[in-house]
Amino acid sequence: MDSSVAPDGQNSSMNNPNPGNTRASGLSRWRIGAFALPAAPIAAMGLPIVVYLPPFYAGEMGLGLAVVGAIFMITRFWDVFTDPVLGVLSDRFKTRWGRRRHWIVISVPIMLVSVYMLFMPTAPVSASYLLWWMVIAYIGWTLLTISHMSWGAELTPDYNERSTIQGFREVALIAGMILVLLVPVFIEAMQPDNVAAARVASMGWYVLILLPITVAIAVWVVPERKVKDPVHVPWREAISILIRNQPLRRVLLADLLGGISGGIVTALFLFLAADVLQLQFASLLILVYLTSGCIFVPIMVRLSHHWGKHRTLAYSSLFSAATIPFIFLIEPGDMLFAVLVWILLGINMGAGPFLFRSIMADVADHDHVEGGNQRTGLFYSLLTMTNKLGAALAIGIAYPILDIVGFVPGTENTPSAELGLLLVYVLPPALIGVLVAWVMWSFPIDEARQSENRRILSERDAVAEGAGGTQGASVAPLGRSAD
Repeated sequence: MDSSVAPDGQNSSMNNPNPGNTRASGLSRWRIGAFALPAAPIAAMGLPIVVYLPPFYAGEMGLGLAVVGAIFMITRFWDVFTDPVLGVLSDRFKTRWGRRRHWIVISVPIMLVSVYMLFMPTAPVSASYLLWWMVIAYIGWTLLTISHMSWGAELTPDYNERSTIQGFREVALIAGMILVLLVPVFIEAMQPDNVAAARVASMGWYVLILLPITVAIAVWVVPERKVKDPVHVPWREAISILIRNQPLRRVLLADLLGGISGGIVTALFLFLAADVLQLQFASLLILVYLTSGCIFVPIMVRLSHHWGKHRTLAYSSLFSAATIPFIFLIEPGDMLFAVLVWILLGINMGAGPFLFRSIMADVADHDHVEGGNQRTGLFYSLLTMTNKLGAALAIGIAYPILDIVGFVPGTENTPSAELGLLLVYVLPPALIGVLVAWVMWSFPIDEARQSENRRILSERDAVAEGAGGTQGASVAPLGRSAD
């Protein structure tokens, strides 16, 4: 096995003659890739819930738009509520295998059962059936997602390697979305009797097959770094520390803004492509966009090593602000130019997500220094919560404006209504890109500050070791002994 992280927190690969093979965490690239694998079914679960399940249950399952809309709204608020609860739970309880992997394993059967029930129902179904299994699915999905992100943050203390790890995870996420979009294409080509049911079922089987395989590989071959046992902090003091944490406030604000921007373009994309740009193959634009993002994530990771994470995030936000207005230049029906524009937009699509997650790992270390406790799961739950709130706010902002300008989906709209949709699609994300760059430009935790935080934590760990602790070592992969 690769060497573990040194107890004093220093880079164990400093004397390695082949530093490209063994990272600061002691993890080779193939192990980092193994860690990232579960992100593919995580993404494959999220996309159908947003795009395919609502119309399937409203139409094929006979529940109607109003009932399905209400259920999905209720479960989305439930998901936001459970984020911090499951984040704290993920932080609090450890086992012999570490702090995160057992939660990931526990989430798998919850996910498998709920995916089977949601994606392969037997008609007719009741509203309570859909509500119950959506709630269960969100519990498993949230526990899996938060634990996986937190595990990635704790795999290494190194500033730049955290970007590499989260970049690998982002590539797996995007690849998972691409593959789950392609699955229905092959199913539809087979011309089944019930296309809608076969399409949804195929996506369910994608998750059912891929999730246990990828989780098994990740938890078996990738070790955890040991962290200090959680210390009980009175809740008033814990909340006070969070409120005083200025880097945390900045990241959450920027992520909330990013969620609003992403939510606007997601909610309005089909309206823009079909009703304004009059493009016949809108799904092709999605695939082009995702593929471009997948290709350019490694480049963004390298740029973050050169410029620093917060500056790279600021530059990428400015790039988004500068490129999205190119949509104004697309003539109706011009698919070729539209593809070129979405390739350009896709260059940046993966940068924000992996950089936010990498930065949040440093913020969690900063909180550990200030508050004496490691609350990575809580911090990542707050990050997912702000992004979801941003996406929810986006619909609440965009749809009423469309109503004001008189835009009606699926009909022939007036030129002023179409211009109104274009302005809503382009201007808020462009403005938000500038705001995010402003918020993150002077972010206080750079590589030097992170190194100092790790030095402080390493000294504390050394004191704990002297008192009989075992901090800083590596927890072995499941079924193996530590190196």
